[in-house]
Amino acid sequence: MDYEIYVSREKRNLGHNNSAALIKKAAAMALRAEGVGQAIISVMLTDDEGIRSVNREFRGVDRATDVLSFPLNELQPGAFDPADCETDPETGAVLLGDMMISVPRCAEQGEDFGHGYEREIMYLTVHSVLHLLGYDHVDEGEMKQQMRQREKEIMGDKD
Repeated sequence: MDYEIYVSREKRNLGHNNSAALIKKAAAMALRAEGVGQAIISVMLTDDEGIRSVNREFRGVDRATDVLSFPLNELQPGAFDPADCETDPETGAVLLGDMMISVPRCAEQGEDFGHGYEREIMYLTVHSVLHLLGYDHVDEGEMKQQMRQREKEIMGDKD
């Protein structure tokens, strides 16, 4: 399986040196777990100010958050079908969408949860990839439970 995960930084000196490698590893874990073949995802590392601006513009929520996901396709969670997706005309790779991660928020949460930056950025990446694949957690119902369960499985967390 060939994944193209493009990681960029909105500002210089943003993110830890290994952020891109961790994001690529976590995205590949999630994509493999969901049965996705060739795929392209774009990831922007930003700060709280940058993610707050985008959150306000696209979601009407005027506050910083940890991660935002912008899926290009309307997919059913747990039922990935490449026929339902936009594809790159040159490679045939599925275009899944974009994500944005607030590096300071990620570092803060990693510390608060006691598992550190590396695990947190991998978790946020898995979480966002699942959003790109149709998972959601807007309500407290079955869909949220399904998403949380997939996150745990992909991250190798024990119940």
